[in-house]
Amino acid sequence: QVQLVESGGGLVQAGGSLRLSCAASGLTFSTYNMGWFRQAPGKDRTFVAALSWSGDTTYYADSVKGRFTISRVNAKNTVYLQMNILKPEDTAVYYCAARRAQKTYFSGRYYLIDEYDYWGQGTQVTVSS
Repeated sequence: QVQLVESGGGLVQAGGSLRLSCAASGLTFSTYNMGWFRQAPGKDRTFVAALSWSGDTTYYADSVKGRFTISRVNAKNTVYLQMNILKPEDTAVYYCAARRAQKTYFSGRYYLIDEYDYWGQGTQVTVSS
């Protein structure tokens, strides 16, 4: 059974930092591309960042470029999202997701929710002003 478990969310003041973790089990982690998405209250789930199975290629939403960094440690079956200079508009539930690397054209589809095969339950991030 595949499980993705996010952790590291919480309440932080604007300008602060958080690091989210997503621990994967039940899959061969190194054969999956990974993504982070977020969903603010009353809004759709949107793309935040993505990372190829090797960790060589990263993608970011324009709204987080230069502030967030996605990374992975395959030996730990874990993907991270380092979030710096947080803003109130970053408040959301953050989800990690896994996409089989066998699927082609990740470079053109990394931001699409339907491309991902497995999802975590999410972790709440709240940024106060």
